[in-house]
Amino acid sequence: MDTRSILDRLIGFPTVSSEPNMALMEWVRDLLGQAGIEAVLIPDESGKKANLYATIGPKDVPGVMLSGHTDVVPVEGQDWSRDPFRMVEAEGRYYGRGTTDMKGFVACAISAGLAAAKRDLKVPLHLAFSHDEEVGCLGVRSLIGMLEGAPVRPAMCIVGEPTAMQVATGHKGKVALRATCIGREGHSALAPLALNALHLGAEFIGAVRDLQAEVAETGLKDGDYDVAYTTIHVGKMQGGVQVNIVPNQCVIDFEIRSLAEDDPAALIARLEAAAEGIVAPLRDAFPEAAIRIERLWDYPGLGTPSDARVVNFVKGLTGANGTIKVAFGTEGGLFTKALGIPTVICGPGSMAQGHKPDEFVSLEQMARCEAMLARLVDRLEAGI
Repeated sequence: MDTRSILDRLIGFPTVSSEPNMALMEWVRDLLGQAGIEAVLIPDESGKKANLYATIGPKDVPGVMLSGHTDVVPVEGQDWSRDPFRMVEAEGRYYGRGTTDMKGFVACAISAGLAAAKRDLKVPLHLAFSHDEEVGCLGVRSLIGMLEGAPVRPAMCIVGEPTAMQVATGHKGKVALRATCIGREGHSALAPLALNALHLGAEFIGAVRDLQAEVAETGLKDGDYDVAYTTIHVGKMQGGVQVNIVPNQCVIDFEIRSLAEDDPAALIARLEAAAEGIVAPLRDAFPEAAIRIERLWDYPGLGTPSDARVVNFVKGLTGANGTIKVAFGTEGGLFTKALGIPTVICGPGSMAQGHKPDEFVSLEQMARCEAMLARLVDRLEAGI
């Protein structure tokens, strides 16, 4: 089965993060099984989603892991000109939800695995496919848990997120947070006698903006990123019932995207102190006044040294001279932080096409990825 046919089947599974991916994973497992490759499914608690892990070649030697996620973002509210879950080839492109982010790479990795099964590998090829990456790199954690107890871990990892086949060595980490502001309700005609939670929220957002300005001015910098510093961003503010009621609660969702060398915990502590500074003067009159900050989820940044073995190895596979860093997050930081696996990001397509209507990956990018992985298989057969 060629890469195009594999991608066509993968796109046909509507694996939006809110939906099951088990049918896709079972299909991949069975396809690999037909080539004599044993693939392990790691289901979630619901039994409707799973990760997949497979090793081609010797089991007692650390190999090269190809990592990709199988979930995609929703299509609702987007103006597609074609069925998003039916792959269409046109204009030198494959169209469909997930073609770029990132079933294109997953198809190439599966194809490479099938080819590798016919070779006498001295060093193994590992395939690691996950679920629920798009909602915070959540699904891959059970796969990481499995690898933590494995007698042999991969020696290096290529995460195939779209980089236009450039070798990326880094991305920022992310912490998703929620601030819940507690005031006291009242009739709007007597508003000064109540405590408006939205007003507390507005003051907290002001503190976020002040901290962001300070970080931008004096914080760590990395010129390899489009935005060279750690960012703090408010994405959602919700509260109130109607205009004649002073709201007693306001919920603010915000995030920190931090450089790998930065410490988001220190920034959170600064915001906690600012929140306490807002409400402390109010507690004599309103003992319930509070701004509580909680972590929702997070993933670490990736900061692989440019002279690391994995970097030079993958540059050799692609013919690249330099490296880049990417603005979006990946599972790569988790592989490095939790497992100590040196990791780079390199895959077909551009995130400029991801998450959009009429998402596509070009045939040229897919061909370059196939060529890279074919060279990888050759190196694994030769013993690296």
